[in-house]
Amino acid sequence: MSTDTTSPLHEWTATSVTAAVTAGRTTAVDAVRESLARLEARDGQIAAFQVVRAEAALREAAAVDRLVAAGQHLPLAGVPVAIKDNIPVEGEPMRDGSAATEGYPQLANHEVVRRLRAAGAVIVGITRVPELCVFGATDSVWGITRNPWDLERTPGGSSGGSAAALAAGIVPIAHGNDGMGSIRIPAACTGIVGIKPGGGVVPCDLGATDWYGLSENGSMGTTVADVALMLSVIAGAPELAHVADAADGPALRIAVSTRAPVQGVSVDREHVRALFQTAGALMNAGHDVERFDPTYPQGAAIAGLIRWFAGTAADAEHLDPELLEPRIRRHAAIGRQVIARGLLKDGPRDAWKQKASDLLTTYDVLMTPVLAQPPIEAKRWGDLSWATSMAANVPWAPFAAPWNVASFPAMSVPAGVHPTAGTPMSVQLVARPGREDVLLSLASTIEKLRPWPRVAPAYR
Repeated sequence: MSTDTTSPLHEWTATSVTAAVTAGRTTAVDAVRESLARLEARDGQIAAFQVVRAEAALREAAAVDRLVAAGQHLPLAGVPVAIKDNIPVEGEPMRDGSAATEGYPQLANHEVVRRLRAAGAVIVGITRVPELCVFGATDSVWGITRNPWDLERTPGGSSGGSAAALAAGIVPIAHGNDGMGSIRIPAACTGIVGIKPGGGVVPCDLGATDWYGLSENGSMGTTVADVALMLSVIAGAPELAHVADAADGPALRIAVSTRAPVQGVSVDREHVRALFQTAGALMNAGHDVERFDPTYPQGAAIAGLIRWFAGTAADAEHLDPELLEPRIRRHAAIGRQVIARGLLKDGPRDAWKQKASDLLTTYDVLMTPVLAQPPIEAKRWGDLSWATSMAANVPWAPFAAPWNVASFPAMSVPAGVHPTAGTPMSVQLVARPGREDVLLSLASTIEKLRPWPRVAPAYR
């Protein structure tokens, strides 16, 4: 692995890799070899990858080098990337964390994969997820994925494999998707950056129904610039790659809230402290920051749960129930009841969207914690009951789901390390639809004011 600080690969960011490949200071093949070497050395402990594409990735990297040599501009030239195991990659199996899925090679790329490849990115592997991406810790019949910051804790889910690969420095950017927090929660667990764009920004096509409008594909990385660059590619919006520093524009109106959307959930005081320290830095930088706790209607929570259940039922419809985890069978059974009783209604969701829109007209950004507690234990949660998983998931990561229901853009930005647990803490930034640029700009400001370690201590 490259340890020489004069190496063009030593920074190991997407922006530095593509710049070096484009300028001829290194090659896509060298970048992919570096990633594969890191993967071989590091993944044994964390089990982030379901599929490793060593030979195929090197062939594809060589093809990228030929395009670069021919003068073609590729915004992600030679950048190694990981893809979450719930969208198709042509020629590779898509297991979605389940023994009930078939392991045949996919016949075509998902549009997100196609866009990444067209931009010059090289897929080195496919990352693990919990079964059908339902719960917030990444374990399945294929194994337990662990947090590079603490191997006894989960990297979150369902994009936990992608988050772990980033926090271990295996790839500079990774694909994730988010139906109830599945980008932001693992990003917060592992100290990386992750963005869930608003509805319609990135092609979705996740499972049978996109969890009835909850889910979005997004980008994950260790720097804001990398996440913005990847988002610009998968959104087909090159302007998103050009992140303006929020300090250079007018002051933003930022609401800061510690109120958990789930009644009765308490927030760890260190996560509260990290939020207020970040808010203080932004206030000192000239932004208008004030405390404001929105109320989260019960109807919004119910709308989210109904879609979560029903989406799981739709995804499990053609799978052998005997091969599913018992907790997933029960989750899907509840979903079938939800559908049969006609509970999938738009009224409560639309009411929450309007209320959230009003809030984010008064303020430019809402800032909250992402997690209420440090990450839960890494273990085989799938062997335990549905009730056990539900009881474990709700109290530690309650802040993300309302913004899936509203379909608003939201992102996770690192905000320090928990002094007792030793795991990262993060803040969530939320803006109204179409303002992904505002989130990226504010995140870039936070990155400059309060820089974070880009990978876990054991992997630097």
